[in-house]
Amino acid sequence: MFSEIPIELKKRMDYLEIIDRKDRTDGTTRDKRLRQITEDTGKFLSIMLVNIPEGDIIEIGTSAGYSTLWLAFAAKEIGRKVKTYEISAEKAALALETFKIAQLEDYVELIQGDFLQQAEQLEKIAFCFLDAEKEIYEPCFKLIASKIVKNGLIVADNATDQYEGIKPMVESASKDERFDCLTIPIGNGEFICRRK
Repeated sequence: MFSEIPIELKKRMDYLEIIDRKDRTDGTTRDKRLRQITEDTGKFLSIMLVNIPEGDIIEIGTSAGYSTLWLAFAAKEIGRKVKTYEISAEKAALALETFKIAQLEDYVELIQGDFLQQAEQLEKIAFCFLDAEKEIYEPCFKLIASKIVKNGLIVADNATDQYEGIKPMVESASKDERFDCLTIPIGNGEFICRRK
């Protein structure tokens, strides 16, 4: 799969990686930074995604669309589509540009707005990638836990580098008998929840 990444997609990924590295060192404020996942995390998400059951594929926290590209690339492989939610209008506009340039716009539905106000519209979720402000991880988990289908996955980013920020979600999920949970030491740490 990774040997088949089109040149347009690779160029856009490289471009976003350069911006992200610059953001981390030039004083760009946290709310303006892209705060992207690592490439190995992107590959990990793609491999996980191509093996999911039937149901919605969602992402909470689009930013400029870097992680969405990895999800959409895998969704294309299995003939599916990613619903991604971004609260920032500025970042949503950049993400739309990303999907068009990478020629993956047919595999992404970007919803600009607050996920917490739109979660009720979802029914059966097969895969959720959660990479937003850390204080909303637990509210997001509570909203979607009952909507995750059997063998469906929730993958939460920053499980090691920002553990204290996502600790309430980790503790809630780990106590929830409907899920098997595990932290994977890849990238910034990925907390995985599999619905039994």
